[in-house]
Amino acid sequence: MDINKLMQQAQAMQKQLEDANRQINEKEFEGSASNGLVKVVMNGENRILSISIEKEILNPEDKEMIEDLLMIAVNDAVDKVEEYKKERFGSMASALGIPRK
Repeated sequence: MDINKLMQQAQAMQKQLEDANRQINEKEFEGSASNGLVKVVMNGENRILSISIEKEILNPEDKEMIEDLLMIAVNDAVDKVEEYKKERFGSMASALGIPRK
């Protein structure tokens, strides 16, 4: 077993993981609720970039409904980020011969 070759492979894997993580963090994910009446865009670091609420649901009497829709949209975006990360890192693990759980 060549230790230098092993070290090179480890460094290459680390770079691949860093590149994949950077790409995920830069990617945008949109979550929505109630057929798009509320939309949330976030990046791969789960940082909210924008929130959009259609005027037709902006009734002060519907405050709780708007809060619920906003929560649903945020959770939808978070779920999309997590699913993308699983897919991305799962495919990398498979390529490296690491079994998936």
